Amino acid sequence: MNPSIRIGLIGLALSVSACSVLESDKIDYKSATKGATLEVPPDLTQLSRDSRYTVPGGVVSAAAYEAGQAQQPSTAGTAPVKVGDVRIERDGNQRWLVVDRPADELWEPVRDFWLDNGFVYSTEQRDLGVLETDWAENRAKLPQDIIRQTIGRVFDSLYSTGERDKFRTRLERRPDGGTDIYVTHRGMVEVYASTQKDQTVWQPRAADPELEAEFLRRLMVRLGVSEEQSKAATASAVPHAPAARIASVGGAPVVQLDEPFDRAWRRVGVSLDRTGFTVEDRDRSQGLYFVRYVEPSQSSKEPGFLGKLFGRRKDAAPPLKYRIVVRSEGGLSTVSVLNATGAPESSTTAERIVRVLADDLK
Repeated sequence: MNPSIRIGLIGLALSVSACSVLESDKIDYKSATKGATLEVPPDLTQLSRDSRYTVPGGVVSAAAYEAGQAQQPSTAGTAPVKVGDVRIERDGNQRWLVVDRPADELWEPVRDFWLDNGFVYSTEQRDLGVLETDWAENRAKLPQDIIRQTIGRVFDSLYSTGERDKFRTRLERRPDGGTDIYVTHRGMVEVYASTQKDQTVWQPRAADPELEAEFLRRLMVRLGVSEEQSKAATASAVPHAPAARIASVGGAPVVQLDEPFDRAWRRVGVSLDRTGFTVEDRDRSQGLYFVRYVEPSQSSKEPGFLGKLFGRRKDAAPPLKYRIVVRSEGGLSTVSVLNATGAPESSTTAERIVRVLADDLK
């Protein structure tokens, strides 16, 4: 079916049942399905044309973590709320769980949690503590109107929210034997590619911290916290997180944060998860994240972000390795990009990476 006709039907249904669409607190990802996987730059390239019926694909990446880290992250400036052996901490728009249980004990419950919520996995790496779901649609956002009730059983595929979501869960071992659990969201939205409205493309949309918080709350319940206790814990006041700014040090682009190392390290790690970088390893003692990045082709025939669903071009540039380094002095932290040998990087790629991190850290 022509994209404009299909979206037109959706628009008609939405106009008939606007009240049901406003129930935005509903979450139902039961329709999640396994899709193609690929490696592409972390949302740094312009999207190209794509078929209306292609399920959006993106970075399939894995954040690595260092077991038994030498330093315990500081909770200064965070808002912890503890229930039993589970507490939630907040720093600006970032939230995470701190659980007084070893990561090995939490892996299966966390893994089952996402499956029970209707997701399938694109990445499962127990040794790294990383679970990443495939793209899925929140079908609860669809209108439950007379039109869908009448024809939905036969033509349910005509209905689409025009949005897709995926989530990454990272379990980090703590020096005290407990575990930090981070949940990060990435989203895509479908938009018209032309004024004729005869073609659509998928493009990234902003991460949703409130959606991350809701799944953290549900995960608290899975780990033994009551519904009432989980809601009270996630409703605590949000402390302010200092904004990030882009600067230049020695001719190289950097991100500056007015906060100490522990908080800067944690915030950068969450930002790398949200923006889809492939983190191959990390060394907290040195303030290093080892990331992999696929440089977009400059050719006009470049298939683009979603065009790579069916594989990378034979002449595509190989993945480039970089190091994201966090350095702190007093209450000021600087985030910079190094090349694979550890030398400062001042290329346009480094500028784009810095810009993506700064935008998320803001």
